[in-house]
Amino acid sequence: MVRWLARLRTAGEITVSQLRHHKLRLGMAIVGIALAVLAMTLLAGVGMGVVETGEQQFETADRDLWVTAGETRITPVGGGGFENTLYDSRNVSAAISEHEGVRNAVPLAFETVYVGTGDGEFRTFVATGTTGGGSTVQVTDGELFPGDPHYADGTYEGDRTNEVVIDEETARQLGVDVGDTIHVGGSYAVARENEVTVVGISPTFERMLGTPTVVMPLSELHQATGTTHTEPATFITVTLEDDADPETVQQDLEETHPEYEIRTNQEQLDAVLQEQVLVLAAGVTLVILAVGAGIALTANLLALVVYQQRRAFAVLRAQGISATLLIASVVGQGIAIGTLGGALGVALSSPSAHLLDRLASAVVGFDGLVQLSPTILAGGFLIAVGIGTLSAALTGWRISRTPPLELL
Repeated sequence: MVRWLARLRTAGEITVSQLRHHKLRLGMAIVGIALAVLAMTLLAGVGMGVVETGEQQFETADRDLWVTAGETRITPVGGGGFENTLYDSRNVSAAISEHEGVRNAVPLAFETVYVGTGDGEFRTFVATGTTGGGSTVQVTDGELFPGDPHYADGTYEGDRTNEVVIDEETARQLGVDVGDTIHVGGSYAVARENEVTVVGISPTFERMLGTPTVVMPLSELHQATGTTHTEPATFITVTLEDDADPETVQQDLEETHPEYEIRTNQEQLDAVLQEQVLVLAAGVTLVILAVGAGIALTANLLALVVYQQRRAFAVLRAQGISATLLIASVVGQGIAIGTLGGALGVALSSPSAHLLDRLASAVVGFDGLVQLSPTILAGGFLIAVGIGTLSAALTGWRISRTPPLELL
């Protein structure tokens, strides 16, 4: 035991000596490992974010069940959104609301509209139609329009609110704020005549759709787009009573309304993404690529660091130092560089992920596309230490088997 401890101490002295006399190389190696870990954690974070963001958006909608008519398709028209395939949505939602265990059923419609500020220039946005009330729309500034009085039991003769809620990106693009007026319509002609007031700022549907939105009473949206006769909606979102069993209510609704699809949050997400296989594949691929890239970068870097010391090792071998001691000293370097580089990479991951997430949010509209977890950070650190040590040991073993004179 004493003999092995002496060997380990000797190997440690050789390790410290090599690192001390090559501080620049040590620093560059640590930075290199840190960058490898950073690349792995960020790539893995993006991959996990791509896979999980959709599910999070549906979960934050705070709904128990989703009612649709057939497939739910994402449409790229006018900047994105969903196709409206559920017709007569007001009567259907009213019937569902009367079902036992249902607190309320709210139709949601997404339509492409023209929006302008009165200067003659119009842009296309996705308008969201909702009956208002409850927690359907989360308002961060101002207030929500007072329900949907214009519907008036289907007559469309009630008082119009002439009010809308927009998100911060829409406000920025239009240069407006709460209290300002804008023009909204399904055509240029309608938009010029339909002046509404911005009464609130809400991130709800921008987060759900990933695109700037204009939220308005459902009946006013139907009138602005000329769809009052069919009253189309994309979804009917159902909120249940606290003591209601979701599976039981879902089964009962399916029996009562067999012509519609009744889904849970997860089932609705799967339905939305069933034709978006490339999105999910991209997320999984990024995670695999991140791990592979981290391993390759770490292994190559540590191998290069050890290989650059081949002449020094050859001198030590010529002086009688055993191959076992040299390999042990190389392992010590791998552990030291991997630990320091891994720790630095993990420390840089969180601020880098935050910056990358803000950039991604500005580009695609979704928050949380870069999601780090303790597992990802721990994985990056373990790869830096484990793969770095293994690579250094293998390189040191190969050098130890080479005759010293060939390296001198």
